[in-house]
Order: sequence, then structure tokens, then C-alpha cells
Amino acid sequence: MSADQRRAVVAVLKESKVSERRSCQLIGVSRQGYRYQPRRSDDELVKRLKAIASEHPRYGYRRAWVLLQRSGMSINHKRVHRVWREAKLSLPLRRPRKRRAGDSTMTCAQALQPNHVWTYDFVFDRCANGQKVKLLTVVDEYTRESLAIQVATSIKARAVIEVLTRLVAERGAPQCLRSDNGPEARCQAG
Repeated sequence: MSADQRRAVVAVLKESKVSERRSCQLIGVSRQGYRYQPRRSDDELVKRLKAIASEHPRYGYRRAWVLLQRSGMSINHKRVHRVWREAKLSLPLRRPRKRRAGDSTMTCAQALQPNHVWTYDFVFDRCANGQKVKLLTVVDEYTRESLAIQVATSIKARAVIEVLTRLVAERGAPQCLRSDNGPEARCQAG
């Protein structure tokens, strides 16, 4: 609750026949604080800050404070900050853009014909005895045809290269090959 709101509550209590001393005690305001009358109005400062904000939309209160000082106004930066906030001149915080992992220069377009874009990915499962199984699936994005499924407990980069080489020999090379850039796609075959 702001100081002005507390003063208003004390005034309402005084009107309902509660003494000033008791109402200030109940609200938690000193009697001097209740009687305080601000000496300056912030109207002129608000106008100047709004003019600065409209002329320089990316400036914050600190830069506006410097401009006010340069124009000859002697003012505290804390007051500028308070008035800046009350006038709702603050901009929303910038959120950094999420960067994609990897720096591929070419992105795969949407598949327009058969054999245009192939997608490969890994799927994990367990056998009835609890053993983990890894499946390499290669799919033609246009026809949704499964081109290859390699099943093993462990599939290294060399096995991925062998499967893709065999498919290129059988069907020809696709224009684009899409993957999720997992560890098998990023590492070098050794």
C-alpha cells in the first residue's frame, strides 16, 4: 500500500470518529507522515520524461536522467526512476533468442516429390527380457515410406553411414537429408 493510500485510509477513519493518533497507529503511519504535504508536483517531470521517451523510444530512465541533467535540471536519479516507473515508460525486458544447436547453412525445405527429403532418427525400445534396443529409421518425407530400419543394441556412426550409403546406391541421393543432430550425426566415423 502506498503512502498516499495509507493517508487516505487514515482520513476515512478520522471521519468515522476515530482519533488521528489511534487511526495512524492502526494503519502504521506516523502522524507527521499523515500530515505530510508533497512540496513538488511531478507533472512537469512526467511531461519531460514522456517527451524524451517518445523521441528516443529505446532509452531507459538512466539515459533520460542524463539528458535532464544536460538540459540544466538538477534532479536525483532515484526520483527519475520512480516517476519513470509510475508513468509506465519502462520497456519490456528483451529475451535472448534461442540459438539452434549446430550452424548449418542449408536448411531442408518441405518435401516436394519422392526422394527429395529423407529423414533419419533413432527410436529406443526394450525387449521382453529388459535389454535395450536401438532402431535407426530412415523415412522419405514425401511418400512417408520407410526406406530402412536398422535394429541393434548399439548403432555407431559407421553403421549409420553404411545404411545411408546402401540406400543412396539403391535409390539415388536425396536433395536433402534431415536429422535431429544426435550424437551419431555429429561425430566422425572412426
